[in-house]
Amino acid sequence: MTAMEQFIYPSHLAMLKELDLGGRPLADLVREIQAIYHADDRPWIIGFSGGKDSTCVLSLIYAALQQLPKKERHKHIYVVSSDTLVETPVVVDMIKHVLALINESAEKEGLPISAHPVVPKTDQTFWVNLIGKGYPAPNQTFRWCTERMKIDPVSEFILDKVAQFGEAVVVLGSRSQESNSRAQVISKHKIDGSALSRHSSLPNAYTYMPIETWSADEVWEYLMSSPCPWGGTNQQLFELYKGSNQGECPLVIDKSTPSCGNSRFGCWTCTVVTEEKALHGLIASGAEWMRPLLEFRNKLYQSRQPENSKEYRNYKRRTGRVAYNSGDINDDSVTEVRHVPGPYWLKVRRDFLRELLQIEKSIRSSGQDIELITRPELHQIRQEWLKDPNEPDWEDSLPAIYREVYGNELDWVENDAGAFTKVDSSILEELSAKYRIPSSMVRKLLEAELQVAGLGKRRGILQKIESILRQDWEELDEVNERNQGLRKLGKSHVDEVRKEFAEFLQ
Repeated sequence: MTAMEQFIYPSHLAMLKELDLGGRPLADLVREIQAIYHADDRPWIIGFSGGKDSTCVLSLIYAALQQLPKKERHKHIYVVSSDTLVETPVVVDMIKHVLALINESAEKEGLPISAHPVVPKTDQTFWVNLIGKGYPAPNQTFRWCTERMKIDPVSEFILDKVAQFGEAVVVLGSRSQESNSRAQVISKHKIDGSALSRHSSLPNAYTYMPIETWSADEVWEYLMSSPCPWGGTNQQLFELYKGSNQGECPLVIDKSTPSCGNSRFGCWTCTVVTEEKALHGLIASGAEWMRPLLEFRNKLYQSRQPENSKEYRNYKRRTGRVAYNSGDINDDSVTEVRHVPGPYWLKVRRDFLRELLQIEKSIRSSGQDIELITRPELHQIRQEWLKDPNEPDWEDSLPAIYREVYGNELDWVENDAGAFTKVDSSILEELSAKYRIPSSMVRKLLEAELQVAGLGKRRGILQKIESILRQDWEELDEVNERNQGLRKLGKSHVDEVRKEFAEFLQ
């Protein structure tokens, strides 16, 4: 029997008065919370992820505020919860329910507490970056998701309060026992003689970690010894963790926080880890409807493996250039030059979107009210495809994919489609084959011309044309062979194109 399984809810609250947690009486911690709350006018921002640690901290502070006379509840407490839009569905539902209960209960009790979900900007979401821009699924070396989807939305909320009030205190459920690296970060920013720490990156923001010294067992002891002060119980939370040694994905406010991939409170799309245990655990617990999500996540993981790069990823980066591990194949100091693949092919992204929509439709048909990808994201992805730097979607294929899956139309903006059509694309492919000129290069030149068509001053058009010609338009083997030859001569492709273009203009 694990420690968390030893606790059940009592029919009274007497046990709370007798608890010693983190090496001190619980009543002493509550008094500390109240004292720090009284100390100044800086608003508090509680980071709430829905997991056990953040629930524990929120419960402690909520209860501490309940015990204060109304006249002493002098400043506001904001509860902020980050929704990446790809959170594990059952966790999203639970968090939304808790936030609603907090707002309802706080208003009834006259507590200066309000809960606020935050989401990433539409152009920074997981699907817009992966399906729209073609970013490969995140891994340890290119973990592009954390800052865009977790850190930035919460940081913006905190900075808004700092701008409004001058300073703010961010209350977190971080614990030193979570990891050695986390303990080092907590210790590094401590202010001597104070329970507060300096925020690692946000100016005029401070952090307070009430359960910093608690163990995981002590967190469960508290949670299972008291009801939620805003109403309800922690039973659903208990069930999500039951039988698992997995942790939670805390509210992320800096880059020191490790991956949440082994957690029941992370993104279901997480490919930073080899095996996504959250969905495995939930499916094993009876949520069979989530199996398609796990299978899709595993497909994303496989698309990231080096041996599959040719199938899934363009050999060029979004700059239009072939990249190498040295950053420059012409660097003589490099002993082994390794090609670095670029974004997903547009065809791959189309297939990903089609499958994602099909999974969403199937899940919704089974009675689950789940939106795997938001409709604003679809509009943004359409824009990304139309303006893709390597493979502009002249067919404007996204509305057709949506129609294929759902049988109806979204309210697409008619003039969002590009200047070229599917017919234009077919004609261009025929001419390109006939004259042996890359169709993609001709497309880019035509688009550059259209951008300045009708303008009195065609400012920058020559630089734009030169930039297009400097890109790598041959197949990968040809690019590698050409670059290796130039490298031996101490030259670069960019310099050669610049020289030829200058001679052409003379």
